[in-house]
Amino acid sequence: MTRIALIFLGAFAAIAMSFTALTLLPRLQLSTVEPTPGTTDYTYSEQLGRDVYKQEGCMYCHSQQVRPEGFGSDVARGWGPRGSRPGDYVYDETHQLGTMRTGPDLHDIASRQPSRDWHLAHLYQPRSVSPGSVMPAYPYLFEVKKKSSVMASETTVPISPEYAPPGDSVVVATERALALYDYLMTLELEPMDREASN
Repeated sequence: MTRIALIFLGAFAAIAMSFTALTLLPRLQLSTVEPTPGTTDYTYSEQLGRDVYKQEGCMYCHSQQVRPEGFGSDVARGWGPRGSRPGDYVYDETHQLGTMRTGPDLHDIASRQPSRDWHLAHLYQPRSVSPGSVMPAYPYLFEVKKKSSVMASETTVPISPEYAPPGDSVVVATERALALYDYLMTLELEPMDREASN
């Protein structure tokens, strides 16, 4: 066998072993993880909202992993009644765990802040509901319309006068804003976990 063939076989073996150790074995290990009780797959709207979450880069400032007792103060902060578990993420393809916490962890945000009006106002202009927030505003996820042109099926967003559009205009949530809210409401730890922690 020539030297070039040996180098080629060695490189192929190294790549094959790396692929097996870093991709195949972890996938096999994770394939046995059962969903946490109460966890369900995403609906169309929730998946759309998850896509918006990824497109807007929310994971760069928010994590989705509550550290267990002994590994930080996440539970003491009220970010969740328990630490995150593998079963919490069974239905996530491309996990959004995040590493930065410029903003709070969102893993249990649906329990901490379930109000749709609050979340939509927060997305439109964060400082309208959270003074001093450094989160950017996402006004392009909304439309500003005259009150008279708003249809009954549309969702208007109550905005504080300081940030509200002028005159008789109102802020209306688009499908993408509503879907993002729907996705955020999937980020909830189960009531049984909450009861067990009390």
